[in-house]
Amino acid sequence: MGSIILNAVSVSVYEDEHSSPKALLQDVSLELTEQRIAVIGANGSGKSTLLRLLNGLVPPSQGTVTVDGADTVAEARKVRSQVGFVFTDPLSQLVMPTGREDVELSLRRSVKNRKERATRAESVLERFGLLPLADQSIYELSGGERQLLALAAVLAVNPAVLVLDEPSTLLDLRNRELLRRTLADLEQQIILSTHDLELALEAERVLVVDGGRIVFDGGASDAVEHYRALCSAVVEAPGPRNHPQNQVQAP
Repeated sequence: MGSIILNAVSVSVYEDEHSSPKALLQDVSLELTEQRIAVIGANGSGKSTLLRLLNGLVPPSQGTVTVDGADTVAEARKVRSQVGFVFTDPLSQLVMPTGREDVELSLRRSVKNRKERATRAESVLERFGLLPLADQSIYELSGGERQLLALAAVLAVNPAVLVLDEPSTLLDLRNRELLRRTLADLEQQIILSTHDLELALEAERVLVVDGGRIVFDGGASDAVEHYRALCSAVVEAPGPRNHPQNQVQAP
């Protein structure tokens, strides 16, 4: 794996045909090479947009994003074979009735032989301790089991990079710990957004996003300290930003 490079990237959207563009990210330049990278920031800060740039789910309005030299727009299929994406809510990406079927679906493009595909899927499910649940309806599984299943389906094709958008948000404490242990054992480069500052502190590098900009980029403890100070400043600021609806609770 080489690196993920964002060069002067901005993302803007039009809310309707008569409106001016709304900036979701502004002038972001990064080279992401570390094995474990976390992204933290308030809701609406641009974290999810930043992550979705990394495998072409969101195209840049300006600038370029490349993964090991491949452009996320011009070479989207190649990029997505290298960068797997796990959404916050696993039910948004588990599309088949059972876990076995979902993992087999992930393998359909890379493993043409049906028997081999079934064998590979079973091996993946066993690796994550999900084989006993493989034929249950995904709606019968717990939140943690669904999240592990979504992770297994993405990892079945062995991407070099794993991007996770707030993967622990819907999990209870036991399942958050299970997810953390699972991620710690993976060999992939992992880039995740999170509100779990303990999880962020385990990263080698942490980006703090605020108002669509990277406002801090560095070591985990310094980044978390910067984010706490940022949250405190918003809570204490006078005027409209301190209206109860606009307050951010410091973690």
